[in-house]
Amino acid sequence: MRAAFYVTTPIYYVNGEPHIGHAYTTVVADFLARFHRLCGDDTHFLTGTDEHGEKICQAARAVGMEPPAFCDRVSGLFRAAWEMLDISNDDFIRTTEPRHQRVVAAFLEAVHAKGDIYYDEYEGLYCVGCERFLTDKELVDGKCPDHQRAPERRREGNYFFRMEKYREWLRQHLLDHPEFVRPEGYRNEVLSLLSEPIGDLSISRPRARVPWGIPLPWDATHVTYVWFDALINYVSALGYPDGPQFARYWPAAQHLVGKDILKAHAVFWPTMLKAAGVPVYQHLNVGGYLLGPDGRKMSKSLGNQVDPLALARQYGPDAVRYYLLKDTVYGQDSAVGEAFLVARYNADLANDLGNLVARVRALLLRHFAGVVPEPGPASAAEQELAAWGTGLLARVTPLIDGLRFFEALEEVMRFVRRLNGYFSEEEPWQLARVPAQRQRLAAVLYNVTEGLRIASTLLDPAMPRKMAELRGSLGLGPADLEATKRWRVAAPGTRIPAEAAILFPKAEVQRPAPDSFSGASSAAARAASVPAGSGSGPVPPASEPAPTAQITIEEFGRVDLRVVEILSAERIPKADKLLKLTVGLGGGEQRTVVAGIAAHYAPEDLRGRKAILVANLKPARLRGIVSQGMILAAIGAGGRLTLVEPDASMVPGDRVR
Repeated sequence: MRAAFYVTTPIYYVNGEPHIGHAYTTVVADFLARFHRLCGDDTHFLTGTDEHGEKICQAARAVGMEPPAFCDRVSGLFRAAWEMLDISNDDFIRTTEPRHQRVVAAFLEAVHAKGDIYYDEYEGLYCVGCERFLTDKELVDGKCPDHQRAPERRREGNYFFRMEKYREWLRQHLLDHPEFVRPEGYRNEVLSLLSEPIGDLSISRPRARVPWGIPLPWDATHVTYVWFDALINYVSALGYPDGPQFARYWPAAQHLVGKDILKAHAVFWPTMLKAAGVPVYQHLNVGGYLLGPDGRKMSKSLGNQVDPLALARQYGPDAVRYYLLKDTVYGQDSAVGEAFLVARYNADLANDLGNLVARVRALLLRHFAGVVPEPGPASAAEQELAAWGTGLLARVTPLIDGLRFFEALEEVMRFVRRLNGYFSEEEPWQLARVPAQRQRLAAVLYNVTEGLRIASTLLDPAMPRKMAELRGSLGLGPADLEATKRWRVAAPGTRIPAEAAILFPKAEVQRPAPDSFSGASSAAARAASVPAGSGSGPVPPASEPAPTAQITIEEFGRVDLRVVEILSAERIPKADKLLKLTVGLGGGEQRTVVAGIAAHYAPEDLRGRKAILVANLKPARLRGIVSQGMILAAIGAGGRLTLVEPDASMVPGDRVR
């Protein structure tokens, strides 16, 4: 029997229209679903909308609509957005559907019958944005950190779920199953939450105050708390408790969420499942925030919002999908923007991939009447190419399973760049001028076509529409993952179409780029790159940082970052931007470092401050001074440089890991 794979996005709250964060999580889920379908797995992909709660009532009233009509409208916008982005979900659930409401009632009855729900009065600080009571520890300067407003003090009678009862069980489950919450940093965050009492969870609201919700089965004067209601969608969509889909897919469940809803999915949901006697999900995969192109949180007031649907209309859905997967590190915060997308698109897609397809097609049409030729005996270079291509799947699969999407795509693009290198080395345009070299020309064109077959198949989950076009333009069949393990699958004698649209026309930024970039992580600070090799990478817009060469974790591990104390600082004659620093690394060791921060710091402001030094950088002579390392600084708004300073508890010589 085929292996089961069940992937879910959060069900998106309909108090607002789809945004880039929604698109990112949904594209990641779609990429995983498409890859597992190619693998032959029995795949089920769920998304949908969350439609109950106080915020929905308020949002509906604000536009003069009743909640049901408001929910219909906004839920429809999500469906339309996913169609535009070629999302291949198998189901779309709405929490206002009868099938969901029936399961919520049954789930509540199961937990209530166990004695894990009780009535009590509670007074506390309530955030309408979060739709829950907050503890003092969660507040920052008296405000909810997510909504930047002070919560209201409320006192009301609610029903409570005995969540604290399951805290120790959940903590042990996380310890026993290290991959339960991924990436690891979020698992550690949950373990920290569980290291002290978490209290019980309020799971109802008085119907007199919040009429828009699912009534409690035993008390119709209360409606179900929106989070308790919403989380159950993951099993209600499968026909819990006895539906065949539930039995088939739930043991293979993987949730994708943003880090802002970590607690609900990593604490509320597994304890609810345990109380109801339902096995817990397999993985909770947690993504970071997408920030504006200036590295700050997106907001209308800053004017740094990124509209994924506008980008899809301008550059095509596949360009948006590829960019979001390739230029972000899953789990980390990443800055995104149109100019970044254009740089990535031109480098990887227009130059490396699209240009190669166009050149191969032109030579096939000109010299072989559009027929894929017989390759003949393989040269050493072609044997190496075949070994690389047929081994790609084995290298890419663990990267995808480990949520390292940008590395998986880069692995494929490295192969595409090798195809470009082989093409350039063999010079088929020169071979075409020599009749005696016709067999060699045939071999080159066949082998590049075969390599493009493999590359397009492995890129298909990211760019399904464009990769189908690519294969069609070369007379290749549909994506077949198993066939990527073999070379010489393309059939000689196949005729390619005489006409084909340019796969990836060169793109230009349609809107102005931001003035600065704050240094927020995007593919490890934009490290997912325009690698050397093709010789045809674009020059990014001058107002944005140039993509840098990608490095491995092992290479990064060789960078020795140390805490230092700045012992002295002085200006360097005739160097307006440079300061000469003497820094201490502890144990009496001192070094001289030349730092380009004179425009931002006076020498007297630096003495005694701590900084981070790249300690194993090769020494360089600057203005006659040997600089023994590099001090780290971040570029903020307006180009302001700010030293990266360690915590006060760290001492000179401590290593930054």
